[in-house]
Amino acid sequence: MKFMVQMNVKHGPYQMQGWAPEDIKRMVGFMDDLNKDLKTAGQWVTAEGLVSPDQARLVTAKADGSPSVTDGPFAESKEFIAGFWIIDVKDETEAYKFAARVSSCPGPAGSRSTCPLKCVQLAKRRRPTNLMAWTPDGLKA
Repeated sequence: MKFMVQMNVKHGPYQMQGWAPEDIKRMVGFMDDLNKDLKTAGQWVTAEGLVSPDQARLVTAKADGSPSVTDGPFAESKEFIAGFWIIDVKDETEAYKFAARVSSCPGPAGSRSTCPLKCVQLAKRRRPTNLMAWTPDGLKA
């Protein structure tokens, strides 16, 4: 089963702003070890960190199909996604265990970050004829 695990952090200035260099190094080392373990276990699909929300852009199509781009961040957002993993695990329990491990990532001054993580099962790839019938396990019978 594939899951997207999203690391959500509070909205505001980029979360590592003001961290001591040794705290950043500790956090990056933790993430590197975590990713190596996923790869060793055959559970790694991909993972990426994201830039701060002030670099986000909202894109919609104009009437002629060209992009209309507006700046972020979006004031109504209370948190943003700082990064994500796509993992391939045997069940949701394994996804939750992974998310709990990420949530224990070291933060500033050696504290635990305890950031909330969102686990979402990916839908199986099929070509539905009726999108309303789309479920995490594919199409309804």
